[in-house]
This record gives sequence, structure tokens and C-alpha cells, in this order.
Amino acid sequence: MMMYIRQRKETKPVEVSEDFPSPKEDVKLEKKLPSGCASGRFWKILSSAVGGTVALCIGLLTSVYLATLHENDLWFSNIKEVEREISFRTECGLYYSYYKQMLQAPTLLQGFHGLIYDNKTESMRTINLLQRMNIYQEVFLSVLYRVLPIQKYLEPVYFYIYTLFGLQAVYVTALYITSWLLSGTWLSGLLAALWYVTNRIDTTRVEFTIPLRENWALPFFAIQIAAITYFLRPNLQPLSERLTLLAIFVSTFLFSLTWQFNQFMMLLQALVLFILDSLDMLPAVKATWLYGIQISCLLLVCMLQFFNSMILGSLLISFNLSVLIVRKLQKNLKTGTFLIRIWKLLLHLLLVFCLTLFLNNIIKKILNLKSDEHIFKFLKAKFGFGATRDFDANLYLCEEAFGLLPLNTFQRLSETLLFYAYMFVLLVTVVTASVVAFHNLSDSTSLQPVDQTRKRVVDLKPEAAYNLIHTILFGVLALSTMRMKYLWTSHMCVFASFGLCSSEIWELILRLVHLCNPKRIWVMRYSVPVLTLLCLCCKSWPGMMDELSELKEFYDPDTVELMNWINSNTPRKAVFAGSMQLLAGVKLCTGRTLTNHPHYEDKSLRERTQAKVPAPLSLQSYRKTAVCHLPQRYWVPRSTVLAFSQDSESSECLSQGHLCGLSRFIRYMRRGPQRKCTRSCGPLAPTL
Repeated sequence: MMMYIRQRKETKPVEVSEDFPSPKEDVKLEKKLPSGCASGRFWKILSSAVGGTVALCIGLLTSVYLATLHENDLWFSNIKEVEREISFRTECGLYYSYYKQMLQAPTLLQGFHGLIYDNKTESMRTINLLQRMNIYQEVFLSVLYRVLPIQKYLEPVYFYIYTLFGLQAVYVTALYITSWLLSGTWLSGLLAALWYVTNRIDTTRVEFTIPLRENWALPFFAIQIAAITYFLRPNLQPLSERLTLLAIFVSTFLFSLTWQFNQFMMLLQALVLFILDSLDMLPAVKATWLYGIQISCLLLVCMLQFFNSMILGSLLISFNLSVLIVRKLQKNLKTGTFLIRIWKLLLHLLLVFCLTLFLNNIIKKILNLKSDEHIFKFLKAKFGFGATRDFDANLYLCEEAFGLLPLNTFQRLSETLLFYAYMFVLLVTVVTASVVAFHNLSDSTSLQPVDQTRKRVVDLKPEAAYNLIHTILFGVLALSTMRMKYLWTSHMCVFASFGLCSSEIWELILRLVHLCNPKRIWVMRYSVPVLTLLCLCCKSWPGMMDELSELKEFYDPDTVELMNWINSNTPRKAVFAGSMQLLAGVKLCTGRTLTNHPHYEDKSLRERTQAKVPAPLSLQSYRKTAVCHLPQRYWVPRSTVLAFSQDSESSECLSQGHLCGLSRFIRYMRRGPQRKCTRSCGPLAPTL
């Protein structure tokens, strides 16, 4: 028997992820599977098709449900055009007025010119509305309405509101898909969507604030979260990863373009990525991609908004740049013993924080940026870090919407079992994340063998970890500011439904009580959500039917009379001053020039809004003082009850002080004969 020696063949090493098996192993295993698995694949495809169909149906049904509630509350199809416009409260009316202005322009070019060189929104000033405000959505809809052959079949106002209600279908579908991606079953998505609808009071307000910027932005925000959830999955194919990055970029861009406060929401997202990256709970490369997408989207929006300085001076850009710079400078951050890594993380946090403040201050000084200083003044006053005598800070503090989240919110969420399920899932995942973070920080090196990683008793997927920190940070935001609860409560539905349908969570719980086996996991994973769905339907169905059967009608004859009087008795070039909310309606219904408005993001406008008039003061003196400070021709004060004669005193109405005194006026007043109005138009403070 002869033996030969031949050249050894080179074998290419296969790179294996630290935490997850190689996709090539899965391919080999699939080839070895018996042919009976073909039926398993068929049922998987069928389940995905059914789940996708349910997602589309539940999204459309939600859209129709909200549109029906809007119609039933206002009888929108039967009221006059001026009443429809008055129903768009506060800044909603201001935004809709630009859609109306674009449609009334003789040509599209003249409409664009009117927005870029606008001298009717703020008297004695010519401003670029596309730079100042996020109204590209109104521009896009107006162009679409003029181009499409639908003018004979659909009124402009219906085209506008149906678009917003259609976006609600997209919103619910995105929440459904996010929960599905996290749990692995579309039953979770169905539960999330039903929770969103049954907790409508706390998850959305689109039916009565349709043009509000958040109603445009949040659907794209939900799409972005769904895309990030999928992107953070391990072992994605290169094509899937590129398409997911494209989806993240597009949704982030549209979210940034449609809401002026996008930068603060994305700053919280960046903090989520920073925390997870520091604790080694997601790949650093993917975090870098997401940082870059945020920066590039903001810069692109900045260009479209004619280099809006508020975007360039945002904390988000400074923070993301600081993270990327410090990461390059601080080498070997994720090596060493537990105590060494803790000290490295503390140093890393300090460097990022200091560099962020330094870069942000430098940028603001170079650009002479003061547009967003009122937000920081409000935050300082709210949390007791600054003087509370500042006018802008107190203007927001007067509003209930900017106060703490009321406790009755949790009572309403508990009635649908959402809050209980959310707290249960949150507790389990927080404990899991703490164990995983401690394990990661305890590793002296990141070169653990894959087999050891697989034997971990407790593990948390990167996409689940992202949604965990996301819901915690946005929960803190909602608890501190009631106005922001809609960002949290919708994600509560996703997170709670994911936990109830997650095999990993049920496996961990059953393992703790020594009852773990695949059959019990399967039973708990599907029985608990199904029982919750049945309980939810039985409890909420009668209330929803009652809502749909309750018919109301918009009725506001005083404001209608006021708008008709302005249209009939004042020249087109007349200038009006008054409360910000009422003037937004004046702009929409009459097209007259204003002195101020609810979009409060400009320093000169805020200075104009400050009515430094001490109380008590006679109406004549009040009017005379206002004329000296503001270039108005007409003055529209407001009061909930009082109507004065020509020589009456306003001490009773202004007794609350000069700050909130304006918000108590309602009667219409001109230099000369007086006209009464008995319309209450809400608070003075602007809305976000």
C-alpha cells in the first residue's frame, strides 16, 4: 500500500459573529432538512400573507373610524366653508391657510413666490415661510390637487383631511409591523393596533387637530422605528441591509421635513443608540450608520428650508458629531475588566457631553442663533434650574399641556389592560437588559467563543434592546410634559404586545419557575394574547359603537359672525392684532395681515408678542398702549364672559396679571365704535 504526500489545500476561514451563528451554517442545515419542511415553509408564507392582509385592513379601518368620528363630531359635510375653517383651531388654521393660499394663487410659480416673499403673516415684515415653517406638506398637497383631475369630485378641504386620515392608516400599519418584527408573530401586531384604537384618547388627537405638524410627522416616525428594528437584526443579507437603510433615510427625512421639533425627538433616538453602543448591546457599525443618516437628513432639510439656522444649531448635530469624534479618539473603549470599563465609559460620557456643549455654543455664536432659546428657558424654568420670571417660559408654564402627565392617564390605560401588560413586559426586559449589560461589561475581551455565547441563559436581541431604551426615554419625556405623551403611548402599544407574544420572554419566565418546555412556551405565547384580544373586544366594542352613533354639530355663531364682519367691513390690507390663536383663524378665514401668530419659533416675533401692559388698565389705555407697540389697524381682545361698553374698565378682566390677561379677552374692538363678540378661543400659549 503506497502513500503519497500532496500539497495541502488552503481553507478559507469563515468569519463568525460573536453573538450569532453564521448564515452559512443555516444554509447547510436547510439543505439537510427533510422534504416535509416544504409544508412548513408553505404555512409560513401563508401566515405572512394573512398577517400582511390583516395589517392593511386594520390600518384602513382605523383611518375610516377616525374620519367617521370627525364627521360625527362636527357634521363636517353639512357646515359652511367658514365653519370648516374655524374648526381648524390655533396653529392648525395657520398651516391650512398656506394650503388654501397655494390653491388660490393664479399659477404655481406665483404661489411659491407668495410663500417665499410673504408680507401678510407678520405685518411690516417680509418673511420666507418655507424657511420659517415646516409647510412643504401643504405645498406638496396643493400641487398634487392642482395636477390630479379630481377638482370636480373632491373639495380641497376633503383632499387635505383625507390625506391626514390616510396617514393614520400608515401609522397603525407601521406600529403593527414593528410589533410583528419584534415578536415574530402577526398576532402581536393585531394586539398593538387594537390597543392603539381603544386608547385613542391618549394615543392620537388627529380627529380634532388635523393639520397639526405631529399628525404629519408621527406616521413617518413609526415607519423609521420599524425600519430600524429590522435593520438591527443580525445577519441581514447585503441587499436587505441596503434597502432597509434607504427606508430609514427616507422616513427620517420626511419626519424631519414635516415637524420643526424633529431634532429633539431624534436627539432622544441618538441617546438610545449611544447607550446601547456604550453597553455593547448593538454593533457599533450600525450605530454609526444611523448617526450619519440623522445628520445627513437634517442637513438636507436645512437646505430645503433655505439654510434654517435653527437646524444647524441643533443639539442633535453637535451630539452626533461629538460621539463620532470621541469614538475615534478614545481607543479600546470596550476592553478591560469591569471597573476599568466603567471608568472608561464615565470618561467617554464626560467627553461627549463637554464636546457637545462646546460645538453647540460655537455654532450658535457663529450663526448668532437665538431662535430656540425659549425652549431651553422653558426647560430650565420647568425643572427649577433658572429664573421663572421670563415671559416665554411662563407662557408655556401657564399651559396645562406642558405640565406633568396627569395620573388619570394611567387609569384610562389600565382599563384596556395596556398599562398592566406594559409594566409587566417592561419589568422583565429591564431585568434582562441589566443582566446582559453587566455580562458585556464584565468580559475582559470581546473574543469569546461562539459556543459560550450561545449558552447564555439570558439574552436580549439588539432590536428589542433598542425598543426598550426608546420606550424608557420617551416615557420620561411624556411624564414630564403631557403634550408629548402621544410619542410614548403609541409605542407602549407596540412594546406591550411584543412582550406578550415573545417566546424569549415566556421562556425566561417559565424557566424561573422550572416549568420550561417548548409546548408550554407555545401555549403561553398564543393563549395570553388571544385572551387579551377577546377581553379587549368585549370591553371596548360597546363604547366604540356608542361613539359612532353619537351625532354632534359644529356651532360657533359668534366667531362666524366675527369672520363675516371682517370680510365685509374691513379692507383687504387691514392689519389685525390680538391673541395668537384667534389671529390664526383670522388669517385663514379672511386673509388679512397679522401682527403675531402661534408659530413661536422666531425671536423677533416673541418680542412682539410680549404685551408688557400692567393690570388693572382701562380699555382706552389698553388700546392706546397696544397701538403704540404694535402696527395694527384693528385689535381683537378676548374674554370668556365679559362684554364692555365704550368707557368700561377692564380691571376685572385683567386682574390676573399682564401675562395671562390677553387670553381672557374675546370682544372685538376697533378704534372708534365697538363690536361685541362672545367667543372663547382657548389659551394664549402657542402649541408645538
